[in-house]
Amino acid sequence: MSRILVAEDDPHVASFVQKGLQAAGYSTEHAADGETALILARASGFDLIILDIGLPLLDGFEVLAQIRGEGVSTPVIVLTARDSALDTVAGLEGGANDYVTKPFHVAELIARIRLRLADHIPATSGAVIEHGGLSLDLHSRRVRIGDEIVELTAREFAILEVFLRNPDRVISREQLLNHVWGYNFDPGSNVVDVYVRALRGKIGSSRIETIRGAGYRLP
Repeated sequence: MSRILVAEDDPHVASFVQKGLQAAGYSTEHAADGETALILARASGFDLIILDIGLPLLDGFEVLAQIRGEGVSTPVIVLTARDSALDTVAGLEGGANDYVTKPFHVAELIARIRLRLADHIPATSGAVIEHGGLSLDLHSRRVRIGDEIVELTAREFAILEVFLRNPDRVISREQLLNHVWGYNFDPGSNVVDVYVRALRGKIGSSRIETIRGAGYRLP
């Protein structure tokens, strides 16, 4: 099942798109702002990204520029409410693979998704992520500290992947909830703190910093 990131700040449009894609057999995750979209695009191994241009915090052009600058080759379909040839050209020249102008029919979007997925040959590079003496292999799902293999649960692995793909960046609890558990999880839960505590116990307590009132950071 192909996994698609839907980066869209309008909750009605996001829900409309996700329901249509799920009915067509795709798995989806949602990002409501550009910073979350950037973190997920780096960390989650999506097969395709649907990227709204008018995102808050970071707009779609900036998200696209950063992921392409970092070598993320995932196909991107830009969503825009701007009926402007200049915006379309800017998106395509910035690394987008296609674009859809709002309003649109979900059938059109799905047709474009199928074309882009058929065109794309996934990159084999980047299977191992390394930082600060930690090594995470996405294929074997193994984590090493030096020569030692560390056994992690699936969710601990997913959390560590987010940190390793975003070193020195503050990752909020809400962003981790979105990536690992999904938006339906209770935002008031302390499950993130519990899993980060468990992860620290396995990789070393000093490797993940708590940033009071903001989240966590892998220095």
